[in-house]
Amino acid sequence: MKPFRPGWVPTLVVLMLLPGLIGLGCWQLGRAEQKRALLASYAERQASEPLGAVQLPELQDPAYRRVHLFGQFDAGHSLLLDNRMRDGQVGVELLQPFFDQASGLWLLVNRGWLPWPDRRRPVQFSTPPQALGLAAWVYVAPGATFQLHADPEGGDWPRLLTAVDAGHLWQQLSREGFAHELRLEAGPASYRLDWPVVALGPEKHLGYAVQWFALAVALVLLYLYFGWHNNKEKQHGSGQQSTQHV
Repeated sequence: MKPFRPGWVPTLVVLMLLPGLIGLGCWQLGRAEQKRALLASYAERQASEPLGAVQLPELQDPAYRRVHLFGQFDAGHSLLLDNRMRDGQVGVELLQPFFDQASGLWLLVNRGWLPWPDRRRPVQFSTPPQALGLAAWVYVAPGATFQLHADPEGGDWPRLLTAVDAGHLWQQLSREGFAHELRLEAGPASYRLDWPVVALGPEKHLGYAVQWFALAVALVLLYLYFGWHNNKEKQHGSGQQSTQHV
């Protein structure tokens, strides 16, 4: 059995990098499992009967719950969520306050995506003036806290933002409102609605995990190769020196 002598520098590098690579792979596996559970919860709750808006404040976990609404939009306080892409096109998502008459609660409703190809012109949209019965579902961003990007106390309406905090909006407007965004289902007030439930699916996280584990394996193999190869070179050099002395 040939002795293994990698040297202290390669050993130190492996000791520093290997735990991190394995940890990143395990973290991606955990994220994949979280996304699977999230998608399963979404599918289950989308198949359930819609709740009334009056029940929303009582829910400890409102994410993806379907809700039946009846009331009117507030066209004067529209929000445009910027940098939203569909099929390679730049656009925005239109969010408007909606007053639910049955619960007396204000809700921030996302009506969907609109193209915005020319930034020199305002986004074109219309708001139904009459009371409407709508179906929507609660969107809670996984692992993210949304903050208003622009100055919440100033600016013209509609406001162009890169992130939205519904609870902060109600404070600005001095209204009693629900703290999460609601996304419309197809209906008379909706625009394009094809939101991804998650930005990265479980398969993406599994792919990243495989990459991290592959790097860990490659690092170990290089370490082993370097240790044995370095030992061979030392033995070869020692043999030459012995021959020269003879």
